[in-house]
Amino acid sequence: MHKVYLSLGTNLGNRKRNVREAIEKIEELIGVVERQSALYETKPWGFSSPNDFINACVLVDTVLAPRQLLETTQRIEQEMGRIGKSVNGEYHDRIIDIDILLYDDIKVNEPDLVIPHPLMEEREFVMVPLKEILS
Repeated sequence: MHKVYLSLGTNLGNRKRNVREAIEKIEELIGVVERQSALYETKPWGFSSPNDFINACVLVDTVLAPRQLLETTQRIEQEMGRIGKSVNGEYHDRIIDIDILLYDDIKVNEPDLVIPHPLMEEREFVMVPLKEILS
């Protein structure tokens, strides 16, 4: 089993329900959610929007390899209605965003997958809920 920390964010629709639904899908498709942070309401980061975010982090036990994990989180986003990922630092409103923050103690550096997440330490909306559940 691998220990994976994921960040969840949403600023469209019923935000609390979006986080709940994402966590249900994570449990169904990725593994047991061992810990979940509180929900944090935050302002958009990297773009302007009138819609505030709800952010949270979860610790998941999974058998999935990093690439499988990425594909599964992206599938969950798509199933929940997310259209397109942020590209070249251009961010947009989103129904759900699931980022892989940490995967055991490994490092991955591929064009579409970098672990640990390269921007997590710059983002208070990630670090506050992450610190809450770090083991």
